[in-house]
Formats: sequence, C-alpha cells, structure tokens
Amino acid sequence: MSLAIEIETPLQDDVRVLVAELNATLAELTPPEFCHHLTVEQMADDATTVFIACDGGQAVACGALKRHAGGIGEVKRMYTRPSHRGHKIGARIVERIEALARAEGLARLVLETGDRHPAAWTVYERAGFTRCGPVLDYPDVSWSVFYEKPLAG
Repeated sequence: MSLAIEIETPLQDDVRVLVAELNATLAELTPPEFCHHLTVEQMADDATTVFIACDGGQAVACGALKRHAGGIGEVKRMYTRPSHRGHKIGARIVERIEALARAEGLARLVLETGDRHPAAWTVYERAGFTRCGPVLDYPDVSWSVFYEKPLAG
C-alpha cells in the first residue's frame, strides 16, 4: 500500500464516487432524516478543508474539517473503503484534521456520528475525543452519538 493523505478538492470524480459510497453506507445504518451529509459542493466551500487518502493514486478514504463560529471545528465526512479498513487510515486523517485545527487556533473539535458506528467510535476515542451531549445545531436523537475534544491550553 502506497498511501498519501493530502488536502484536495472534493469536486473530483473519484472523490464524488467515494462520497457516494459513504452516503450509501450511512443510508443502510441511519434513517435519511437523521443523516447529516454535506454534499461535495458544500464540502468545497471556504469553511471546509477536505483530506483525501489515496493508494496508488486512487481515493480510498476521506475526512474533513468544517469551521464554525466561536473557534469550533467539526470533523465531517469520515469514510474508509472496506478494502482499506484496518490500516488506521481514519486515525491518520483525524490526526491531520486536528493538526490543522490546532494550527488555526481552534479551541475545540466536535463531531456527530451514528449510533451504529462502533469502529468510528474507536477511532475518535483513541484520538482523545470524549462523548458529550448534542453539539452545534444537531438534534438530540437516539440515532446520534456526539464527541468533543478541547484543543486550547
């Protein structure tokens, strides 16, 4: 495996396919009204930085940092193709997101994930995130699990 993780535009065909796979996976686990997707067009806005992991030039994983008011960064659109799971690619993307957030002086990272995503919970907890109540404007529903990690100090 020849893995490279870079900041990329999501407006590429291979990234669109990767995000479509992510959306299909989430749709199998969560009712659509409780899926909080960003489209690739939304991911391409100035408030969001997208990290793409490529193996041999092919996009195999993604994650993003979305900036919010008050020094809050949100981890979004985390996904690794099944063929590349078990290699800690998600952990490496979270590290890159956190490093960028710290470099920009953000005070806190937050995220929302599903209640049926134990592999994701492991990635976030190993990275030092702790469960918390609802973040940002997400509803407090049983389908969601929330995490936070303070960065200041």
